Amino acid sequence: MPREQVTEIVAEMVANVMSVAVAPGDRVAAGDTVVLLESMKMEIPVLVEAAGAVRAVKVAPGDVVQEGDALLEIVAD
Repeated sequence: MPREQVTEIVAEMVANVMSVAVAPGDRVAAGDTVVLLESMKMEIPVLVEAAGAVRAVKVAPGDVVQEGDALLEIVAD
């Protein structure tokens, strides 16, 4: 049985979490927006690079994240 390939989606900058568009178990396609961040009054969508299933969501709206903080985990197809 092959091992799961888990990708961790991380914040690229210090930001506030405005919204989370997915929950554990949801399916995502490449290019889907999964989290919306706000930094310096700009909205920054966080996109997934490959299709898969959401394994874990590690943030909630209102959280403040630092550069490199995990936002969620995706299990690749």
